[in-house]
Amino acid sequence: MTPEPDAARSVTSAPLLRATLAWSGGVAVVLAVVAGIAGFVVSGTDGMWSGLVGVIVATVFLGITGVSILISNRWFGDPLYVPIFFAIVLGGWILKLIIFIVALVILRGQPWVDPTVFFVALVVSVIAALAVDVVTLARMRVPRVNVALPTSADEGEKTD
Repeated sequence: MTPEPDAARSVTSAPLLRATLAWSGGVAVVLAVVAGIAGFVVSGTDGMWSGLVGVIVATVFLGITGVSILISNRWFGDPLYVPIFFAIVLGGWILKLIIFIVALVILRGQPWVDPTVFFVALVVSVIAALAVDVVTLARMRVPRVNVALPTSADEGEKTD
């Protein structure tokens, strides 16, 4: 017996991804403020903008995967779910690659970019997003089903 589509949706990763995206957004706002202030202290206005852009780039890149999985989960229960899922997620990764190349080309020669502040803001943002993912996953209550498995005596095995 196959589950009803609505029942099947309740066991998907959607609640986990929504919680992760919400917490990541909040952490990104806090990191943007901290990176802006720290960048300003270290390198003036250029450092402030470099810190903000570093946090924004990391947030966009990390958010694309979660959003693409949330979008693809709408087809859960459909016979074509697996190809649709991988097409959307792969499309998100291709989009990230294109955005990454465009961002590097645009930011490479800008006089206002402080590479050190940008790099530190980017790395701290990625580490913070990974920490949010771990904490959210550790606290998430995932539903499970208890199933009684047949034992050897139930299967009619003969004992000597």
